[in-house]
Amino acid sequence: MADVLLDHQLKDKKNPDFGALQCDYDKVLHTRASEAVYPFAIAYKITGSRKYLDAAIRTGNWLIKQQEPNGSWKETPEEWTGTTTDQALMLILAWDHLAGRLGKTEKASWRNAIIKAADYLHKTMTPEFASINYVATTCATLASAARLLKDEKYSRRAKELAHRTISKMDEDGFLNGEGGRTHANKLGTDLGYSMEMSLWGLGLYAKLTGDTLVNNAVKHALKSHLYFIYPDGSMDNSWGIRSNKWTTYGGATSDGCQVLFSLYADEDPRYASASLKNLQYLRKNILASGLIAYGPQHEEVMDFPPCIYPTFTKAKNLAMAYELEKKQNRTLAKLPSEATGWVNHFKTVNVALLRTANFMATVTSYGYKDYKAGAKSKYMYRPAGGAISSLWVKGHGYLTASSVTEYSRPEPMSFPEVPGVKSLTPRIAFTDSLGYFTNLFEFDSRMEVKQGRTNRFEVSVSGELKDRNWLAAGVGYRMNYQFSDSAVVKTIRLIYHDARPVIKIIEPIIHYKGMVFTKTDAQTILIKAGDKLFRFKLLSGDAVLNIGKDAEHYWAPYPALKAFPLELELKPAEDSFTQEISYELSVVRMFSED
Repeated sequence: MADVLLDHQLKDKKNPDFGALQCDYDKVLHTRASEAVYPFAIAYKITGSRKYLDAAIRTGNWLIKQQEPNGSWKETPEEWTGTTTDQALMLILAWDHLAGRLGKTEKASWRNAIIKAADYLHKTMTPEFASINYVATTCATLASAARLLKDEKYSRRAKELAHRTISKMDEDGFLNGEGGRTHANKLGTDLGYSMEMSLWGLGLYAKLTGDTLVNNAVKHALKSHLYFIYPDGSMDNSWGIRSNKWTTYGGATSDGCQVLFSLYADEDPRYASASLKNLQYLRKNILASGLIAYGPQHEEVMDFPPCIYPTFTKAKNLAMAYELEKKQNRTLAKLPSEATGWVNHFKTVNVALLRTANFMATVTSYGYKDYKAGAKSKYMYRPAGGAISSLWVKGHGYLTASSVTEYSRPEPMSFPEVPGVKSLTPRIAFTDSLGYFTNLFEFDSRMEVKQGRTNRFEVSVSGELKDRNWLAAGVGYRMNYQFSDSAVVKTIRLIYHDARPVIKIIEPIIHYKGMVFTKTDAQTILIKAGDKLFRFKLLSGDAVLNIGKDAEHYWAPYPALKAFPLELELKPAEDSFTQEISYELSVVRMFSED
């Protein structure tokens, strides 16, 4: 990663932006890209190669030139300054490795920049100013500044912010504060930003200061979060409020989970396993160019390169993890997701995780609402309403996954222009003169989770089909999922109480290279994927089974995946206000071992 970042650095000394890193995607000189100063410094420490030392000093010098008079950095090309905490921390951590190599003037410049940034954060950073991941990171930044600058005011402020941050944890350890504002404060949970930003920020702060209260809160949270590392190492942030940047390996602009797991590797051998597996999965998402993609099928669905963000964020995370790891080798232990025959209902967020012999699934009824922004909120297009937001199969990968219900560009630099894409999330939906209605816009659904016989689990969800404004149109639903070792059976009951539209049940199957979809009769589709064979079968109910309708539109930039849609079309029964349909996705041919 340091090599590919170095390839993107401007090296012409006559260029006024000498030392900046240029993005292939939009040609912007992202100030945040200069956080590469730290991975460059660690690459220099590991290899002794002068090219990394020079790269680190060049990009640090350029970054300092971009600092605003108040000590902040703008997250170019935007105006947001909360990322000052990330840039300041990387300069502080790099200082330990580079200070002896800086000239006298450079050294004074770096130190002054760190002081200005720390003072800005000391004055400005609060949960009212920024989403909670920035506050958590600032705890580590100010604690690090206090160590370097020998000024206890930074430590005092770090403690205040750290205690405010953990006060926003729920009973399961999920951290609130990533969403929109209610009054001045924010709520909303995002597992990805917590694992890749907030928890390591709090953990590093606790390590530097000896704050046992914060340390224990992070350890408690980590026990829940560990379940969301899937058996192949992917990270399931399909359901979080920032899942619009979910890449399957993590988030496109968040740092990574390795630093968190390195901080707590001595606590539980499973943390090293999670770190390694996620890293191995991440490596599968690195393009031939060396840049990290937006997901497993980036080059299949997009004809332009990814932004440099995923590459420098994951690089800084790995550099921190490398430095924090105490041992050369660790004994690996099985992850919770590698064990079979369990279900875990996290009631504080109303999300269920379960694992059978062949399947792992996430079912989400997470009900966070951005009341002030409503349909304008970028947080309200995540899957909800009891959707299976990810369905993974042993030896295959994701059979279904999720993307935003409606695609938009809330942050233009991070979201490419991709008109016409359709959601990858399995759903119930209809369109009439009033608009588009789906269970994915139901943020008040009710979920029940039951365990039956060994490796058999039942999840039931009920609610109303709603539009983007959370308004119901007159069709209720109850979905029952039955998971076994070899099949997922979905039974959907529709209640036509004020409207009688034609309903579509859409199952977008992730379409990897070489997969073949064959409709063998009016109720059955066979899906061949290498040496594996799946079957989609209508078990009961009156429906028309369509295959591949608008398939060219079923792809997403986040996660970079494409899907082949299977669609059940239901006309309302003439003599009843209810209608029920049942179908299954099953394993026909058992799998070879991974």
